[in-house]
Amino acid sequence: MSSGSGCLMWLTGLSHSLSRMELPCWCLLLLSCLQSLSAHDFFTSIGQMTDLLYTEKDLVTSLKDYIRAEENKLEQVKRWADKLDTLSATATQDPEGFLGHPVNAFKLMKRLNTEWGDLESLVLRDTTDGFISNLTIQRQYFPTDEDQTGAAKALLRLQDTYRLDANTISTGDLPGVKHKSQMTVEDCYELGKIAYSDVDYYHTELWMAQALKQLDEGEESTLDKVTVLDYLSYAIYQQGEIERALEYTKRLLELDPEHQRAKGNLKYFEFQLEKQKRAAEEETQKQKERGKRETSEKTKKRKKKVSNQLLPERKKYEMLCRGEGVRMTPRRQSRLFCRYYDNNRNPTYVLAPVKQQDEWDRPYIVRYIDIISDREIERVKQLAKPRLRRATISNPITGVLETASYRISKSAWLTGYEDPMIEKINQRIEDLTGLEMDTAEELQVANYGVGGQYEPHFDFGRKDEPDAFKELGTGNRIATWLFYMSDVAAGGATVFPDVGAAVWPQKGTAVFWYNLFASGEGDYSTRHAACPVLVGNKWVSNKWIHERGQEWRRPCGLNETA
Repeated sequence: MSSGSGCLMWLTGLSHSLSRMELPCWCLLLLSCLQSLSAHDFFTSIGQMTDLLYTEKDLVTSLKDYIRAEENKLEQVKRWADKLDTLSATATQDPEGFLGHPVNAFKLMKRLNTEWGDLESLVLRDTTDGFISNLTIQRQYFPTDEDQTGAAKALLRLQDTYRLDANTISTGDLPGVKHKSQMTVEDCYELGKIAYSDVDYYHTELWMAQALKQLDEGEESTLDKVTVLDYLSYAIYQQGEIERALEYTKRLLELDPEHQRAKGNLKYFEFQLEKQKRAAEEETQKQKERGKRETSEKTKKRKKKVSNQLLPERKKYEMLCRGEGVRMTPRRQSRLFCRYYDNNRNPTYVLAPVKQQDEWDRPYIVRYIDIISDREIERVKQLAKPRLRRATISNPITGVLETASYRISKSAWLTGYEDPMIEKINQRIEDLTGLEMDTAEELQVANYGVGGQYEPHFDFGRKDEPDAFKELGTGNRIATWLFYMSDVAAGGATVFPDVGAAVWPQKGTAVFWYNLFASGEGDYSTRHAACPVLVGNKWVSNKWIHERGQEWRRPCGLNETA
């Protein structure tokens, strides 16, 4: 359990034993203890989201305590009612005879004067105190609307990248899942609404259609088909499919004949369809007049133009994420090897060389196997987790660090002087690469969130960014070292769209490549991306190595691109 979650559980237990009057006395303690959770952006880091599970578990415990208290109170009231029900039934059969007994008369006075007052106090007793105070305290550290929207958009991103239909996601049938979870009608509707608010009618249609499908299959829901059909027909209309929009509108009106918007839409759609039909007839007539030959020639030209178009980077990126489009020929594959490596007989590795394998030839990417232990991984995560903050990018125009939708993760920086293990890891990178670490950036640890990704980018500063690393004074980023600190059940590959390369996460390994040629020119084939995590939790750490200090370790070359 993380320190954040432990702190929450301790505070919750404490809140059970304190009254509302005592709460202000320990608010400062609470705030200081929960500082690590105050940044929000939970959806950008699975590692930090685990704290929320413990928070929710503790709230459920608190809720159960409240239920038990209510049940106990109701049980006392029920016993009292049953006792009086029997007594009053007997007494009202012969009121004078019953009260002729002096004890019965006394007990009646006592009940009405004292015991009914006690019962009133019991009924009015507030058993919600502990639960409400606990909920109020923790609610300020709950995910926000931004988190909910971010997680929803992550599902839509995963749907597109990995070509998943809405039903596959809704039923939870994802590759590598351990804990299958199904979506309700309300869940599907919420996704559709978020897409709708983004004017994303394509996804609105997919998820409203899924909500309707589940309603048609008999799933119980607080939502009705009319509401879903209203969104669905409009989303389809906005995509230009008026005939289908009309069909759904008619179905809506069968359920609710007085639906004013649907009645208006029905007339409008029918008018538009008639208009389209007339336009199509006119176009057909014009084509006949121009002749079939001219039409066929234009069609051929259009087809030729489309076939010659280059595949957009986004498509190449998504294909590689799915394991498609990897451009490695058998001949090139035969030139990739694995070996035991000691970096020119480095004293540390002469007797215990490391396992190294070639991942790609151009750019040259190598992977080191079993290069970081589970113990080291856990220590790095332990140090990083309290410091994780939403990952930022440098605005190329202003130079200001800002968050971006194409980088969904949280990161932290670890220095060698704060823990001997970090220094040991830095030294290992230096021994294996032969590059100076004194001018490198600190070890960056990243944990990806829901659908966590980092779209195609360069690690080095291009010529149009002369001031990219000016404040560091260590030159450009000459190379990248990337540790994989977790296995990922599905997705999460590191891909290089320009060359068709894909490197998959493997816990305990690291990959290394040069961003600059020996001449100092940037290698544009190193443009890479982190694919969205479909299933699992992705932890990585990386070291960006800079030019300064490498003058004698990697001498400058005369060939610009070698």
